Amino acid sequence: MENKRQNMFEIFRGFVAIAIAILVAFILILICADDPGKALECLLIKPIISNGALNTKSIFTILARMTPVIFTGLAVCVMFSANQFNLGGEGAVMLGGFIAALIGIYIPMVSGVHIIVAVLAGTIFGGLVMIVPAVIKVKLKASEMVCSLMMNYVIMFIILHFLNNKFADRSKGATQSYPFLKTALISTMIPGTELSWGFVIAIIATVIVAIFMYRTRWGYSIRMIGINESFSKYSGMKVGGIIVLSQVIGGMLSGMGGAIEMLGRNKTFVWLDLPGYGWTGITVAILAKNNPAMIPFAALFISYLNRGCDLMSIYAGVPAEMIDIIQAVIFLFFAAEHFLSGTRQKIVVKDAKEELQKKELATSGEGGQA
Repeated sequence: MENKRQNMFEIFRGFVAIAIAILVAFILILICADDPGKALECLLIKPIISNGALNTKSIFTILARMTPVIFTGLAVCVMFSANQFNLGGEGAVMLGGFIAALIGIYIPMVSGVHIIVAVLAGTIFGGLVMIVPAVIKVKLKASEMVCSLMMNYVIMFIILHFLNNKFADRSKGATQSYPFLKTALISTMIPGTELSWGFVIAIIATVIVAIFMYRTRWGYSIRMIGINESFSKYSGMKVGGIIVLSQVIGGMLSGMGGAIEMLGRNKTFVWLDLPGYGWTGITVAILAKNNPAMIPFAALFISYLNRGCDLMSIYAGVPAEMIDIIQAVIFLFFAAEHFLSGTRQKIVVKDAKEELQKKELATSGEGGQA
């Protein structure tokens, strides 16, 4: 009963945080938009319904945008479960996409195998780069948050250096790579849409990560370290190795997401800045309460809002950056430990009273039988 009430409270707390974020967005829309009603329609309705009919193309766009966010959300979920505030998913996504792009351009292979090799390479490099902040944390006790945050920009500028000086297609007006070979492109599930088969891989990855985190001893160790690192150390767990493992897994998931996004929705490598999926993955993991099974639903919510903000920008003149404001407010209230603490305290007190009454009834019943 106690756990059920606590879970219900967390769900309630999440809805309140989201409601406040949407309310803040409404206030800003009323201030910024020339036609607030049109803007709200674009944000809430137009992503799925347009001109009174179901907008299937927009729905598939929302699902397509979920794909990389699911991977980064899973990555953050694993790392945060070990109490490791690693922010390197952003750099791992970009690196995974870049490595997959190079293989997709310069290493010809047969169809099918080419995609697998490119995605696996992006996955491996994403995991390898995460060893840096992980080992620094374990060996030197340096903050993995600071190290990984700085590492993102190191990765970005290294990639831009090689893209500009080695791999750029000079025949184009903008900085981009040469086109990917057709054998490296991940095909779309439905022709004429952005939704690729990478979405299916993302759902499969969600199932695998959920099983790993809740049905294996490695996942149990990761979660136990996140709950109490000192206890885990004294109980005989190899804390340092598990901390490194959690961050490497997070890097691999991020790298895979970057590789699949690059080969599934692009024809050339065009990322000239950090793509933003790593930052969004943090919000998704927070919304999902570090539960891998809830990551796709949180990603759907964020992708829906993202699509709505894009439509507001096109049809109502509201800046597309509105999604960043909404995410920031959600993050603020989810991260605030004292948000609705009074309500939590009432639940704890009520549970304690009920437990005490049960014990008193049990004691009086035993006394009557005696």
